[in-house]
Amino acid sequence: MKPVLFDHGIKRGAAFLIAAPMSGSGKTTIARGLMALLTQKGMKVQPFKCGPDYIDTKFHEAVCGRPSVNLDTFMATPEHVRELFVRYGADADVCIVEGMMGLFDGYDRERGSSYEIARVLDIPVVLVVDAKSAAYSMAALLSGFIHFREDLPLAGVIFNKVGSQKHFQMLQQVCDDLGVECLGYLPKQKELEQESRYLGLDFSVTAEKEKIVQLIEEHVAWERLIATVSR
Repeated sequence: MKPVLFDHGIKRGAAFLIAAPMSGSGKTTIARGLMALLTQKGMKVQPFKCGPDYIDTKFHEAVCGRPSVNLDTFMATPEHVRELFVRYGADADVCIVEGMMGLFDGYDRERGSSYEIARVLDIPVVLVVDAKSAAYSMAALLSGFIHFREDLPLAGVIFNKVGSQKHFQMLQQVCDDLGVECLGYLPKQKELEQESRYLGLDFSVTAEKEKIVQLIEEHVAWERLIATVSR
């Protein structure tokens, strides 16, 4: 995979940040699933985590076999965040950054948010959206995220908790109408629903890795995603 030179001198084969409108949308499940799938495909996957989170990073490391690195513009300068990204991602085929909370949620409006990290690193965002019990109303939600900050580098959308193929077709129409890349979905599955508790996830109900990998390989256009974020 030929490295691409972007702003700030960051070189990579592929890089993207996984974010969501709010916590509990499924970004952790999809982030870890993509990390595991791409690692199984023989890629060197370098994981990162927005903010001072030391729970998700342990799961990233277990999946990728590489230390996951925290990227936090509250405790570090943007220059240092870029240096960390370049240093740890130098030999990686793909760098995957898992966001925190909602895309624009920071310590002061969007300062310190996943959105700010994406802009500091000049990498595109994949938005994970919980589509349970909604269809065309997703157009209003997505339109708000697309237009709230015109410089949002959105690579595409992955829907979570999709009830049926018909449901997914309706969500695809939303993306078509908005001119947004639809990168697939995860079906609604009870074993993938993770209950929140203090400081993170209830690991006792975490879905098995191979089940997540299988579902992502079947329902997410991961090859198109990698091609999109490698340009």
